[in-house]
Amino acid sequence: MHTPYIYNSSQQAQHHLNSIIRHLPSYQMNPRIILLMAVMVVVCHPYTATNTNQEQKTYIVHMDKAVMPPEYSDHQNWYATSMESVSESPEMLYTYENVIHGFSTRLTVEQAKLLEKKHGVLSVKEEVIYKLHTTRSPEFLGLAGKEMIFSGLNSSSDVVIGVVDTGVWPGSKSLDDTGFGPVPGWWKGECKKGTSFGVSNCNKKLIGATFFSRAYEATYGPIDETIESRSAIDDDGHGTHTATTAAGSIVTGASLFGFAKGKARGMAPNARLAVYKACWLGGCLGSDILAAIEKAIADRVHVLSLSIGGTLANYTTDMVAYGTFKAVSRGIFVACSAGNSGPDPFSLSNVAPWIATVGAGTIDRDFPASVVLGNGKMFRGVSLYSGKPLSKFMVPIVYAGNISKTTGNFCLPGTLPRRRVAGKIVMCERGGNSRVQKGMVVKEAGGVGMIVVNSEKFGEELVADAQLIPTATIGYRGGEAIKRYILSNDNPTATIASGVTELHIQPSPVVAAFSSRGPNPLTPEILKPDFIAPGVNILAGWTGKTGPSGLTEDTRRVKFNIVSGTSMSCPHVSGLAALLKATHPTWTPAAIRSALMTTAYNVYKNGEGLKDIATENPSTPFDHGSGHVDPVRAMDPGLVYDASANDYLGFLCALNYSSNAIKMFGGGSFKCRKKYRVEDLNYPSFAVHLRTGSDQGGPTTVKYTRTLKNVGSPATYKVSVWSKIASVKIKVDPEELIFTKQGEKRVYTVTFTASPMQSGTTGFGQLKWYGGKYVVSSPIAFSWV
Repeated sequence: MHTPYIYNSSQQAQHHLNSIIRHLPSYQMNPRIILLMAVMVVVCHPYTATNTNQEQKTYIVHMDKAVMPPEYSDHQNWYATSMESVSESPEMLYTYENVIHGFSTRLTVEQAKLLEKKHGVLSVKEEVIYKLHTTRSPEFLGLAGKEMIFSGLNSSSDVVIGVVDTGVWPGSKSLDDTGFGPVPGWWKGECKKGTSFGVSNCNKKLIGATFFSRAYEATYGPIDETIESRSAIDDDGHGTHTATTAAGSIVTGASLFGFAKGKARGMAPNARLAVYKACWLGGCLGSDILAAIEKAIADRVHVLSLSIGGTLANYTTDMVAYGTFKAVSRGIFVACSAGNSGPDPFSLSNVAPWIATVGAGTIDRDFPASVVLGNGKMFRGVSLYSGKPLSKFMVPIVYAGNISKTTGNFCLPGTLPRRRVAGKIVMCERGGNSRVQKGMVVKEAGGVGMIVVNSEKFGEELVADAQLIPTATIGYRGGEAIKRYILSNDNPTATIASGVTELHIQPSPVVAAFSSRGPNPLTPEILKPDFIAPGVNILAGWTGKTGPSGLTEDTRRVKFNIVSGTSMSCPHVSGLAALLKATHPTWTPAAIRSALMTTAYNVYKNGEGLKDIATENPSTPFDHGSGHVDPVRAMDPGLVYDASANDYLGFLCALNYSSNAIKMFGGGSFKCRKKYRVEDLNYPSFAVHLRTGSDQGGPTTVKYTRTLKNVGSPATYKVSVWSKIASVKIKVDPEELIFTKQGEKRVYTVTFTASPMQSGTTGFGQLKWYGGKYVVSSPIAFSWV
């Protein structure tokens, strides 16, 4: 049976394992038990506010800073002048500098139309709330501004976001339904009665809640309702976090122990929510997941987002790939997490081309804490510890690897001798078990504090945790220095200062070290991941069934929690897709993904490339795909690379899938009647495989065919290509595409000619179409294999 692994922070995986071991002793004797991390499937159906009168609304205006007139020394003056040209009483709400260049303002519909025609204005879009139930991600994504209350909710404008996950906590303030109208008449979902959950737990916000456990119970026996809820109740926390990240209502004063305090909101706070629980403390089984997807399709959801993945398998045996193909075939956008197995190459999951594969990046918020050594040296780390601090005096510090059994440097359970730990700070290395479990191991051995240090693999990535003892997580370089201090002193001492909340961290975003990387291990001709989105230290709603650490020993209960993982980045994209679908209801799932890919950014405002925190070098398309999502630009991308279910079936034909396999996906009506090429799938990026130096023959020539569809203003587009590797020549034919109306399509080919190189060589480039205010970008990745 295909058993998917769930992507979330590692403490949740450890929580699952602890629950099984502590409460179900028979599992210890079962060699087939698999540690599964939490899973998330989010389904988002978007909508926009409608208003037929001339009242002012909030608009986000994206400006082309590169064409700012020379008479302006400050871009804010330029923005103000642009506003004054269309409004007698302009009101600047916010200006944006990091993610976009532009501002938000209050305008009438007619004023917005006039402003959009001004020189240097890239787009003027009515504000929509991107569903992320956090206090920072909306601002970081350029969506800060006066709150928009969506109006005119009806069968064409209601958004239903479905979450296939560990369930939901119905008492969450993020599920408040104030201001919501009646449940749409077309909605087919239900609220299924179960343990501690009934119809009354649903409302006009949470309009569906069901659970799927048949495969789970068939494998492991009946659910033990003393430790798990046989209902949509969330026993884990992951489902509530992802659901409220995607569709949480606005909550003021949200925080975790005072960290990240502010107004919490989802990416689309006015969306409805439906929950499909298919994940349990023992994991998620493929059959349950597929049943949940089927139900979500029948219920008429519009976006499906899955933060789950399994062992790499072909598309016919992967239930997620198969189920989501069906969803896409019915017009449902699908987003999936890329996985948390980075920074190793070829570590991606969910690589099917009909899925939007989402990696994780940071936002510009951090929770710094400091470690001060007895020699006076200080090291910056992060922490979410909020309990009683250490005394102001120095405390003895020990290195776990110096005092414990084999692999004791990881602070695994049972490896720390109490006589050598009691009353001391313990330095533990990252890996082997969750960071929060390390803290519990130290606490149980009598330790008073802990320093978690990264291995070289994770570099300077800092992920904060809600630890039970004073703790700071430190990067690799700082950890090596602390270790040298401990090992070179007879009586080493240290102290840990409590963490705080700090904003405007730069550079941001950076690619998270844990975010899984390409190249695509299954179909290398398709570049994955598609893009990255916020996935580090994200605040969202939490369950009342478990503490913020996820440990069974944690008796604390919180309304919100801060969690990291590609499970967190995935619902960001699900929310964005919902908003795009609301603005452009006729767009296909491929068009929505294309808009997000071709408008993503891969450089900071200073022109430097996005950074990979694992290496501290510029990241590549194998790390960030097309780049970091830019939702404002995605609302008006100019051109899109569209694709249908038949195009994906042709892709499977190109992979020489059997006629039976094609029938599984196409339902029998589609047959492989011609010669198909993977290179001709209308994908918004390029992954080019080339001949190595050991092969016989001269240069390799590979040709790709693409079709662009106009969804913007009429324009003439001219192509620009560049490559970082001189041995590759790129030719585009034609070099100019003319679009006179929306819906027009134009075909072009790209020919790559490359000299042989040593196997394992990689290189990167970019293809851009420039047309008026639009720039349509596609990354290129070269591999010699």
